[in-house]
Parts: sequence; structure tokens; C-alpha cells
Amino acid sequence: MISIGAQRRVFVSTRPVDFRKGVHGLVALVAEDLKCNPYSGDVYVFRAKRKDRLKLLLFDGSGTVLATKWLEDSGFAWPPAQDGVVSLTPTQFAMLFDGFSEWSRITLKTVKRPNKTA
Repeated sequence: MISIGAQRRVFVSTRPVDFRKGVHGLVALVAEDLKCNPYSGDVYVFRAKRKDRLKLLLFDGSGTVLATKWLEDSGFAWPPAQDGVVSLTPTQFAMLFDGFSEWSRITLKTVKRPNKTA
């Protein structure tokens, strides 16, 4: 089971990638195109030209995980296709991964930190 806990950051590459790429090709893409560290423990999500497919890349500390998901009857609600990367919360990612189109409406509540007093 792949667990995307609150401590992990999730990044979606907004430009579609060649889905023939494997682990090494996507690691290179993270490092060179996205200017990120593919071994940081962050989750990197890639989209295909078709809206119904995604790949995710994750280094879990002992190895690199590459997972693919195809939706059978619908497509994923992707951010607009452009160069760059979009950061998602783990909750937004879970909704995107499950095929919900409303994931972009979910926002984090701002929690006021208490002041330290002596």
C-alpha cells in the first residue's frame, strides 16, 4: 500500500509526458525539467496526453516506486497543461487519484499559531 501522509509533499507535472517512460526516465525528468530532488520522499505525479492516465513516482527510503493508474469510465481533472509543476495537499491528491473533479476546490484552513509567552 502506498501511503501519502501529511508529511509528504505532492507535485503534479502539468505538461503531459510520454507514458513509455519508466522509473529512470521520470527520475531524470524530475531532476532536469522540474528542478526537484527525485529522492526527497516527495510524490511526483505525471499525466499522459489522454486524461484517463497518471503515473506517480515516489522514493520511500528503500527504493523508488512507480505506479500507474488508468480510469475506466472517465478522466482525471488535471490542472491546465503548461510548463511547470503544481503543488497539491495530500487530501487534494487523494481526490485527484480517486477521479474527483472537485479536488481543486479543497483548501487548507489557516491555523493561527499560539504566541509564546514567558
